Amino acid sequence: MQKHIISTENAPQAIGTYSQAVGVTGGLSIYLSGQIPLVPATMEMVEGDIRAQIEQVFTNLQAVCKAANGDLNDIVKLNVYLTDLNNFPLVNEIMATYFNQPFPARAALGISELPKGALVEMDGVMVVKEENYNY
Repeated sequence: MQKHIISTENAPQAIGTYSQAVGVTGGLSIYLSGQIPLVPATMEMVEGDIRAQIEQVFTNLQAVCKAANGDLNDIVKLNVYLTDLNNFPLVNEIMATYFNQPFPARAALGISELPKGALVEMDGVMVVKEENYNY
């Protein structure tokens, strides 16, 4: 699998942990469903503030990526849903600890409500080498 980072000066430069666009060759796309900050063992929301919720979402996404023989750095498109966009700088800060550059393409949306009262949800598209996909 080969990632190709697409960038142009004719569009706004990335202002966070994302790339303008990512092209991929030689891989298989896996679509990741939205993850909210549920603790898998209890199926209850993680205790703590928005930081704890963001970290739990990344932990959950990582687990799904691993189950598909990949990791977070195989995500080429990430969507972030926040009930308060003022928390977006914190998403950037935490995301930088979970992802290596080049960062995936990304969208961030402010929404009024998420399941179970979550403050954050994320979904995405991951690409893995076809030979790593054994299902």
